[in-house]
Amino acid sequence: MRAFILALAAATALAMPVKAADVTVAVTAIVEHPALDAVRDGVKDALAEAGYKDGENLKFLYESAQGNPGTAAQIARQFVGEEPNVIVPISTPSAQAVVSATRDIPVVFTAVSDPIGAQLVKDVTKPGRNVTGLSDMSPVAEHIKLIKEISPKAKSIGFLYNTAETNSVSILAALKEEANKNDMTVVESVATKSAEVQGAARGLVGRADVFYIPTDNTIVSAFEAAVGVAEEAKIPLYAADTGSVDRGAVAALGFNYYDVGKQTGAIVARILKGEAPGDIPVTVAAGTDLVINKGAATRMGVTLPEAIVSRATRTVE
Repeated sequence: MRAFILALAAATALAMPVKAADVTVAVTAIVEHPALDAVRDGVKDALAEAGYKDGENLKFLYESAQGNPGTAAQIARQFVGEEPNVIVPISTPSAQAVVSATRDIPVVFTAVSDPIGAQLVKDVTKPGRNVTGLSDMSPVAEHIKLIKEISPKAKSIGFLYNTAETNSVSILAALKEEANKNDMTVVESVATKSAEVQGAARGLVGRADVFYIPTDNTIVSAFEAAVGVAEEAKIPLYAADTGSVDRGAVAALGFNYYDVGKQTGAIVARILKGEAPGDIPVTVAAGTDLVINKGAATRMGVTLPEAIVSRATRTVE
């Protein structure tokens, strides 16, 4: 009798419904740093606002490639095998890996400067297939205006980047074009991994009047190394993303990456509710903030104009 009761209890337990997520969203980034982490958090919060809450009706997966493109490809294949409802790759290298891995699962890329140059889509207005997303192409013309306003004597811009990052190559081309219009030159220095950032920054000393750090994941992952060189040499360092101002840049005019994540999450929610990704145009992230760092300015020998201070969205002391 006891054996019968135990068997009946086991059968009853198996028959009971198991609480499972209604949808799965898989998120991956090429590396962990404040800007990309903020995008991830924004995606998750936007999904919660749309009614998809992690642990209730949403299974939210996240993996970082730790700066390794090969690992990014492995993560992409892993996620495809798990068949989530949507995959969200953050950054160009992760987006390229995911788009190459699937033609069926909806993909919403984000924090990608040049989706066409990265060969993620052929047409931003009608992306087609299973891919859409959000671009964070930097407003480089506005960045040069900002540099000239704070550092009016600057004639050369030191550009730190990884040549393997398509987004940085696109930004470099745009920066050179705008610099030429302003009688300025761009001096390049390359770091292919985070350990090379300090050396690449040192290579610009004596050759550049200011440093400019684009939304390059390799450089941003070791941002403090570039800041240390800039402070030592008294060379003003400007960033393309506002999160880097907290880490030591003099100023940045750029996106709030948490907001970029929320805008991305809103697109994901549209797909979860039935829209086809290929029918959703790729858009450029909305909103730019001006963030300044008074302490960094002092350490790099810069006096922030009152006009800059008065219109700053946020000030780091």
